[in-house]
Amino acid sequence: MKTPQATLGTRRAFLAEVGRTTIAATIGPALAAELGISTSALAEAPTKRLSLGSFESLAEVLEQTPVEVLQPLLVAKLKSGVSLKQLTAAAALVNARRFGGEDYIGFHTFMALSPALRMSSLMPAGQEALPVLKVLYRNTARLHDSGRTDDSLTPLQADAESGAVRELIVKKKRAAAESALERALREDKHEALASLLTSVCDNPEVHRTALPYRAWDMAELVGAEHALTLLRQSVHYCFDAERARTAEWDKHAQMLARMLDAHKLHHFSPGTKTASDELVKELASTFATKSPDEAAEAAASTLADGVDPRAIGEAMSLAASRLVLCDPGRQPQWEGPGKPAGSVHGDSTGVHASDAANAWRNLAHAGDGRHTATCLVMGAWIIARDRGTGPLLPQLPTKRLVDGVRGKSGEELGKELAEAIRDNQQAHAAAVVERMGQLGISDKLVFRRLLRFAVSEDGALHAEKYFHTVWDDFQITRPSMRWQHLTALARVTASEFGRPAPGQEEARELLGV
Repeated sequence: MKTPQATLGTRRAFLAEVGRTTIAATIGPALAAELGISTSALAEAPTKRLSLGSFESLAEVLEQTPVEVLQPLLVAKLKSGVSLKQLTAAAALVNARRFGGEDYIGFHTFMALSPALRMSSLMPAGQEALPVLKVLYRNTARLHDSGRTDDSLTPLQADAESGAVRELIVKKKRAAAESALERALREDKHEALASLLTSVCDNPEVHRTALPYRAWDMAELVGAEHALTLLRQSVHYCFDAERARTAEWDKHAQMLARMLDAHKLHHFSPGTKTASDELVKELASTFATKSPDEAAEAAASTLADGVDPRAIGEAMSLAASRLVLCDPGRQPQWEGPGKPAGSVHGDSTGVHASDAANAWRNLAHAGDGRHTATCLVMGAWIIARDRGTGPLLPQLPTKRLVDGVRGKSGEELGKELAEAIRDNQQAHAAAVVERMGQLGISDKLVFRRLLRFAVSEDGALHAEKYFHTVWDDFQITRPSMRWQHLTALARVTASEFGRPAPGQEEARELLGV
C-alpha cells in the first residue's frame, strides 16, 4: 500500500508530467472541467453508449479518473453537496454498463455498493463516507484494471420475439430476453422479477441469486428509469452460464415442481400462523444437517401448514450462520491471495450460504404467494446442497472457549475482542462475542466494534455484503436466537483481519479521521 506521502507524490507527478491536452483526453471532459482543464482541443466523438441520464456526469468521473487521484476528488464532491447516495447510484450504473454481470470482480463490487451505503449510516460522525469510498475505490480500480474498454450493456435494441425470459435465454437469444424483461418491467415490476427468477432457478448458486437481489434492492436508489439497466446484468449472467448447461440443471426444476405439486403451492397464499421457537430451531437444524430434498420438504410442508413464511426465512438465516460456525476453514490446497489456509472469510461455504439465504429470504417478499413459496423452498434446498455431504464439525464457540474469556465488563470484553481479531483468533473472537451476549452487552455496541474492521479490511470482496447480511438477518430473527449471527460475524472478522482495504488509509487522511 502506498503511504500518504507516496500517494501525494503520485498525484503531483501525474499532474506535472502529463500535458493538459493529454490529461483531458485521458480523463474525459467532466473530470477535466472539475480540474479546470480546457477541453476545446478535443474533438467530440459520437456516442452510442447506454445513457445513464442525470448520473452520467458522476459516472464519467468514476469511470475515467485515475485511481491515484480519485479520492481527493470524491471527498471534494461530498463537501460540495454531492450525497453518498448519488455517488453509490452512479457507481452501480457505470459498473453495470461496463461489466453487465460478466466480470467476477466487477459484479462482486456492484453487489457491495448497497451494503456499503447502509453501513455508512452506522458509522461514527465524520466517518460515514469510509465504507462507500472503500467500494468506490475498488470499483474504479476494476474499471481500469479489467482490460475491458467496451461496454457490456449497450442501448437496448427492441426485439419483438415472443417468449418468456427463461425460454429466450435457453434459446440463446439474449437481446430478445432483455426485450422481454423490459416489456415485463413496464407492465408489473414484481412479475418482471418473477420472470427473471425463473431463469435463476435453473441453476441456483450464490452469485446467480444475489445479483438480481442486489439489483432489485438498488432500484429505488437509481430510479425506475434505470431499474432495467441493473436487472439486465442477470440476463447476461444467466446467458453466459448457458454454455455450461448440463442434465444436472434439470434436477432443480424437477425438485421445485415436485414440492409445489405435493403441497399444492402453485396458488399459495402466505399463512399467518406464528412459529414457535422450537419449530424455527427444528427447521434450521434440518436445513443445516439434512439432505437437500429433506430441507425442501420441510420448507414446503411448513408453508402448506399455514405458518408465516417469515419463520422459514429466519430458519434459513440461522442454518447459514451455523455453517459459518462449523466451517473447518479453507483447506491448504485451496488457499490463495488474501485467503490463507484456515480462513473462513471471502467465498467460504458459510459466508456464501448466508449471503444466498439472505437474498432468497428478501426476494421471497417481492412477489405473489407462488413466488414466495418458490424462493423459500429453493433457498432451503440450496443451503443443504451447498453444505456438502460430510457431517458438521462441532459448532464454535465451545463451552470451554466461552468459559476461558477473561473480560467481565463491556470495556474489558471490547478490548479482548479487538485483541482476538488482530491476532486472527477466530474461535476466541467468537467466544468473546458469545460471552457479550450472555452478559447482556448491547448488540449495537458489538456491531459497532465489528463494523470498524469490516470497513478497514479488504475482506476478499465479501466484507460489505456479509456484514450487511448479518445486520439484516439479526433484525428479523427472534431475540432468543439472533445472537448466533453476531458470533458468526466475529469469527469471519477475525479471519479477514490483516489485509487492509486499498485506499482506506488515504480516505481516512482526507476525511481527517
